[in-house]
Amino acid sequence: MAKIGFIKLGNLGMSQVIDLVQDEIAARQGIQMRVFGTGPKMGPDEAADTERLKNFNADFYVMISPNSSAPGPTAAREIYKDVPCIVISDGPTKKDARQALEDAGFGYIIMTVDPLIGAKTEFLDPVEMASFNSDAMKVLSTCGAVRLIQEEFDRVAEQVDAGKSGKDLVLPHILAKPEKCIERAGFNNPYAKAKALAAMHMADKVAEINFPACFMMKEIEQVTLTTATAHEMMRAAAQLAIDAREIEKSNDTVFRQPHSKKGNLLTKTKLYEKPQ
Repeated sequence: MAKIGFIKLGNLGMSQVIDLVQDEIAARQGIQMRVFGTGPKMGPDEAADTERLKNFNADFYVMISPNSSAPGPTAAREIYKDVPCIVISDGPTKKDARQALEDAGFGYIIMTVDPLIGAKTEFLDPVEMASFNSDAMKVLSTCGAVRLIQEEFDRVAEQVDAGKSGKDLVLPHILAKPEKCIERAGFNNPYAKAKALAAMHMADKVAEINFPACFMMKEIEQVTLTTATAHEMMRAAAQLAIDAREIEKSNDTVFRQPHSKKGNLLTKTKLYEKPQ
């Protein structure tokens, strides 16, 4: 029985499904999950509250947040430094900072492709926020990021099932750039793969556009034009992801990888074939 605890501090695009990818139809046996979420907030006070999830005594924990070097996520890691924990975030991207996470005993999957939203009152309202996150999820799901995370979690859960625990667990250490993700997506058609990779590179660029708008720009026209630009790019990336999957559908080559009830991965490509 593998027990996984999920800590959600703030929100990334991947936060929407991070706790669902191990049991997509709620039929998998031999696995338990609990989630502690702090909504959009991710400060030190919220981090302190997450300690309650340790009472679940999970075999490993997953901590997802934007900017894992921020004060809240940093404080949360202090709480979970004595148990197996995988950090999912959009940073740090620098090798030395990632090495510091590994040296401290943490696993990590750093997703540069999980885009920074245009979080400025002058532009963002709840509808725009939801629309952006749905576009982000379309890219992350179709273009390989979701499958990468699913497979890496499966590898750790398999170790638990084999009797390993604590420091004996081998945790992932992955910088999930566009090229890394796309190889997990399972595209058969090269044009579909190219469209999907283009979508991932566009998502990667969105954060670069939104960062100065969120943290440096002051003039309303400059802020709103820049954030709107990044959100238009995210929408275009989502459409490319849709187009890529439509190519695979038209060829009946959509790669699917469901979990069996026992937890092992099954695969199929043809729509009417049974997963094996």
